Amino acid sequence: MKVVDGYYGTRHPSTTARYDAPPPLRRGPVLVTAAFAALGGALIPAASLAALWRVWQFYAMLFGLFAAVEFVAFVAVLGWPTRKTARAGAFVAAASLALWVASRPLGLLTRFDPWQPADTVVGFTDYAAAALQVIAVLGFLVVARRRVHPRPSTPRRVSAWIVLFPVLLLVLATGAAGTVAAGDNVSGKTASTLLDGSTVEYCRPDGVPLLMDITRPRPDARAAPVVLFLHGGGLVFGGRKPAGPGALLAGSRVVPLRDALTARGFAVASIDYRLAPAARWPAPLADAKCAVRFLKANATALNVDPARIAAVGTGTGGTLASLLGVAGEPASAVRAVAALDAPAEFAFTGQDPLTRASILLALGRDPATLRQASPLAYAGTGAPPFLIEGGRKSAELADHLRAAGVPVTTGGEPAGFLAATLRS
Repeated sequence: MKVVDGYYGTRHPSTTARYDAPPPLRRGPVLVTAAFAALGGALIPAASLAALWRVWQFYAMLFGLFAAVEFVAFVAVLGWPTRKTARAGAFVAAASLALWVASRPLGLLTRFDPWQPADTVVGFTDYAAAALQVIAVLGFLVVARRRVHPRPSTPRRVSAWIVLFPVLLLVLATGAAGTVAAGDNVSGKTASTLLDGSTVEYCRPDGVPLLMDITRPRPDARAAPVVLFLHGGGLVFGGRKPAGPGALLAGSRVVPLRDALTARGFAVASIDYRLAPAARWPAPLADAKCAVRFLKANATALNVDPARIAAVGTGTGGTLASLLGVAGEPASAVRAVAALDAPAEFAFTGQDPLTRASILLALGRDPATLRQASPLAYAGTGAPPFLIEGGRKSAELADHLRAAGVPVTTGGEPAGFLAATLRS
């Protein structure tokens, strides 16, 4: 028999060595932060699944599968915190991040952008989900690779929580806000009939369905003039709905405007348009033009007058309305424009840091793009009557349009201005 360390026969490990497994991981701040980052990154696309399902079921099932697997990983890593579950959590988060990279930066999912339903009211919701996945991957890898302290001292634990608690709060806030924003498109009617108070799809650029809410005045045999309402939000935030996160972010004035206009016999059409940075300029303007063409093409079914279409907008929605007036094409021409608190020019010179950051996010740095998005850069000849009420360089725009022979009203009540302008 073979002698091994003074013993005959095969050496067997001692009982202590046999069961000397590494201690389980503690639910420290790094692990908890990574787990909730992964959960937030999974909940954001999950919140938009209902809207995604209405467009293409395959993408909805794919995103739903990834979200479900990541939720299971979240439960496993917090319920059984070991190196193995931490590595599994990192792998699942990395796979979800790879799906985002494949679908958004690389554009490999070619039928349409599957993240667009999540970006309906905040144009960077999907970027927030991707950032959470990055935090999750890094956190899980740190936990899985670092040396385990079975009994770390109380000062060590407290100091770790103090340092990382703000990060955890930011992760929780980002996940919650992103989930609410992504789920905004779930509620509300999606009827396809052109009836009073209905919601219709008015355009589908690049396979992305865009919705319009139509509110009509009391039943009337005559075709009603119609006002296209364009929400504000810096081309990054906002939505068509009169309430909810989109309206809150855009500071929407659609409800009082809608009520005042319908009381005067107008129909009001409020739209969602594609937001930056998910969609780059000129996508919002192209969507606004498409909405005008939709109203004209469906005027009979909607019982609206295609010759009496006006555009009203607040904030950057007013900028889009102005562009419909000064840079519109015959197919998307409007009879009147009301621009409320709308910037007339986009430029970095002389702006505060927050404004410069918002312009950069919405339009980028290209001077040609900034000019294209600025109503003040157009000649204005042949533009319809304008109501201009506040906004950056609005006085200059009013003078510019008057010099081009355009009737301009500064200040006043939009419903009264439109009633006087669009009278038959």
